Amino acid sequence: MYFPELVMSAAQSLCCDCRRFWEIDFLRGIAVVMMIVFHSLYDLNFFHVYKMGLYSGFSLLFVYSIGCIFILLVGISLTLSYSKTRRVITKERDVWIKFLIRGLKIFVLGVVVTIVTWLFLGRGFVVFGVLHCIGLSIILAYPMLRYRYKNLVLGILFIFIGIFLKTMSFDFYFLLWLGFVPSSFYTVDYFPLLPWFGVVLLGIFLGNTLYSGYKRRFILRDLSMFRLVRAVCFFGSHSLVIYFLHQPILIALILLFIA
Repeated sequence: MYFPELVMSAAQSLCCDCRRFWEIDFLRGIAVVMMIVFHSLYDLNFFHVYKMGLYSGFSLLFVYSIGCIFILLVGISLTLSYSKTRRVITKERDVWIKFLIRGLKIFVLGVVVTIVTWLFLGRGFVVFGVLHCIGLSIILAYPMLRYRYKNLVLGILFIFIGIFLKTMSFDFYFLLWLGFVPSSFYTVDYFPLLPWFGVVLLGIFLGNTLYSGYKRRFILRDLSMFRLVRAVCFFGSHSLVIYFLHQPILIALILLFIA
């Protein structure tokens, strides 16, 4: 799961209308910090500076926590974006086209990741990573944006199906995007629709419950004036820039260290 930070850039593009909810940027910022920590360890491991197991025990839980936070925020951000968009665009068809284009753009970014990782990594390159998953999820989730409990039920169901599929292996590749993993398959970043589309649906449920009508439906003290909170929110609201910059910087620093 080498590209969990890509979720963040997609979540930010979805959440361009929801920045007045400081807690969303704060949560995303926490995930950004976690991502930087993980990629620092990943790069140290990759360049044989410091060897450690990154996909077992606490490290594996840490990695999945990053993905869960970001993908939940994608679902929440979809509901916020939909509520805000419906205020200015009255035709459902035009709203649908906007979300369709948004999903396709993110999916294309996923294809770019596939090409880049194929060129630089070879074995283990990204076939269906987090951006592929998010782009397709935006398109598939659009009909569900008006519902609450349907998303809760379906989200839990899809997550359980995805967990069940992880216990099995198959001898074909054409359903890899869905969660049917061949026994010989290896990749550094894999986010199949099952179970991750279920996490998106849970995010939509949370968004429609906690922020219905583009209003915060719970009491929350405004902590955005504190410096530490502002700093974390800054990371969350500039996640796309951090995504593009943090890995080259980390790799450059490591190469300077080992040169």
